[in-house]
Amino acid sequence: MRPKLESPNPDSKVLMHSCCAPCAGELMEAMLDAKIPYEIFFYNPNIHPKREYEIRKLENIKFAEKYNIPFIDADYDSDNWFTRTKGMGNEPERGIRCTACFDMRFERTALYAYEHGFSTITSSLGISRWKNMDQINDSGVRSASHYPGVTYWTYNWRKFGGAERMYQIAKRENMYKQEYCGCVFSLRDTNEWREKSGREKIKIGEQYYEEKLREESQ
Repeated sequence: MRPKLESPNPDSKVLMHSCCAPCAGELMEAMLDAKIPYEIFFYNPNIHPKREYEIRKLENIKFAEKYNIPFIDADYDSDNWFTRTKGMGNEPERGIRCTACFDMRFERTALYAYEHGFSTITSSLGISRWKNMDQINDSGVRSASHYPGVTYWTYNWRKFGGAERMYQIAKRENMYKQEYCGCVFSLRDTNEWREKSGREKIKIGEQYYEEKLREESQ
């Protein structure tokens, strides 16, 4: 059961950076239950290829429209992302490449918040068990600190059943099932692992939660 959420700045809307609909679903419904006003900021130039990016973005737009939540579609400036992470292609997951990636996305989120009157930002990135919560929070706090009056909400969205509800929502909505983190390097590494394990490479745009459940039940 969710505890009652309280925003760090209850007099202002929250700007929620979303990485994708499956991760964002629990945050969205939790804030709706708590009557915390918020808008979604979708800025993820790391996602590769462009087709994967569009699928994830449109999935998030669809879920936001279900609840009439404003959706801010930021630029897909992938060239800047590659510049920012240049030379980090062989760094491990949760390493300095991921920090650079989080910093880039949160800096843009914090800037938008500052320019448009949001005093609180947060992100769905931290709900995934594949991510380092401290790494994400450090990046969020650091990015928000550049702008007076902007705070990064470090709430642990995994707690109190949040991580489990994230998957329940994704299954309920039959969301697109993402099979790698998002960037070209995670796609490469995941496919290499799959080949070594005797599994097929990732097929972009083909796997959904409901279909996966049917396969697992057979």
